[in-house]
Amino acid sequence: GGTAVPPGQEAVVIERSLPHGHVAAVLGTLRAIGLDRSLGPAGNRCRDLAIAMIVARLTDTGSKLSTARTLDPATAPSSLGAELGLGSVSEADLYTALDWLLERQPVVETALAKRHLQDGTLVLYDVSSSYVEGRPLARRGYSRDGKKGTLQIVYGLLCAPDGCPVAVEVFGGNTGDPKTLADQIGKLKERFGLTRVVLVGDRGMITNARIADELRPAGLDWITALRAPAVRALRDEGAVQMSLFDDRDMAAVTSPDFPGERLVLCRTPLLAEERRRKREALLQATERELEKVAKAVGRARSPLRGAAEIGLRVGAVLNRFKMAKHVTTEISDTGFAFHRNTEAIAEEASLDGFYAVRTSLAAETLDDRATVRAYKSLSRVERAFRRLKGLDLQVRPIHRWLEDRVRAHVFLCMLADYVEWHMRQRLAPMLYQDADPAAADAARASIVAPAARSPAAQSKVTTGGSDVATPVHSFPSLLADLATITRNTAYTTLAPKHRFSLTTRPTPIQRQAFDLLAIPADCTQ
Repeated sequence: GGTAVPPGQEAVVIERSLPHGHVAAVLGTLRAIGLDRSLGPAGNRCRDLAIAMIVARLTDTGSKLSTARTLDPATAPSSLGAELGLGSVSEADLYTALDWLLERQPVVETALAKRHLQDGTLVLYDVSSSYVEGRPLARRGYSRDGKKGTLQIVYGLLCAPDGCPVAVEVFGGNTGDPKTLADQIGKLKERFGLTRVVLVGDRGMITNARIADELRPAGLDWITALRAPAVRALRDEGAVQMSLFDDRDMAAVTSPDFPGERLVLCRTPLLAEERRRKREALLQATERELEKVAKAVGRARSPLRGAAEIGLRVGAVLNRFKMAKHVTTEISDTGFAFHRNTEAIAEEASLDGFYAVRTSLAAETLDDRATVRAYKSLSRVERAFRRLKGLDLQVRPIHRWLEDRVRAHVFLCMLADYVEWHMRQRLAPMLYQDADPAAADAARASIVAPAARSPAAQSKVTTGGSDVATPVHSFPSLLADLATITRNTAYTTLAPKHRFSLTTRPTPIQRQAFDLLAIPADCTQ
């Protein structure tokens, strides 16, 4: 008959509320796929800090200083630090853990390779680059970020056939793509213990020199593509009749220039049209700029004079648009004229849409269709680079002044991508990504044709719904949705000194996400 809570007072007081669901999802997946065990035995603080940095890369990307604040109990914007029981964390602690992680890189990569690679499998390899604000390993070179004049690093990524990242290597920013191949061959043969591997790389990576000097001596097979001049030589020497492609889009040919290899020549009409359109656009842009030079030469006041001066202006235009082979110019001290080289344009257009895949594998081992599919699977490595550089992981900007710290940072981002890749695979029914690759492949008219979405994926894109949950999410938006599950520190007015945790209940969509991730229900309780 008494009064438990006086009028006007709250029965339960929430003292603090921290976003928790996204942490539970990422950390639970990391543990479910065994990455924590690959990093090292439990009870090691550096291991726990490394796990925290991997999870934070997905849930709250930032600098090491901001990550330290994320993990500190007093300033934490999520439950990550409390979930791992890290206590007070400083920036120096994270750098110590980063150095420890780099020392573990060979062991961790070997463990990942044992799970995802085996003898006889395809291995996808490609390189990318990122600009660096510090100085170690940073060199001037070709910038894939479009940041001309900046110092950068180059990093090569090894992936399993399904696109799962397995290993990463960092090189100086002026390292050419082919020069990175030797280290990967050594890694596959010596560290991973693989004797029979098919390395898949693009035409700029696996060159004739690399095949002769590195791949053949190592006993590895390869799948790559020919450069445009080599495709033109095939046609000119009569190795392939272009009339074959009147009723087909793929044909296997051989050439004495490529002994012991099989060439699969492909033609894509859509690619041909895109190249024609791009060439015409560049030609028109070139003509507009050259017309300005012609007007400068012909104007009445202060005309442009001198063959050298006119040639410099013309050369700058031709170099800018890379159209020198398609434009014929006539330059004198007092005159300038130009016109299209129709013969050169027609010669190039005759091979629009054609490309040739080359491989050392016999047709009995991998048929033409499977060979082309294997080469096109390099797009999975490109997707990995987009995740690393995009909003998901933000490998850039790199503010490091020690070479090993740069390497450790890139390796940390690769491990975060490894976790994200597994999450995306499991959450595919809830995401815009295609959850039925077999149906997508069946929807494709030909392996040479552009990739197609499965009917289910097309429905998700057009309607914004799915069979599992509505609405369909992107990966970042789903993590943001899960973050609304909060872990609350509370107390009652009857026992104000006793604190307890209270987690909000997941919505049906959130519950579905945890079910797909195969994370036990108590991870969010």
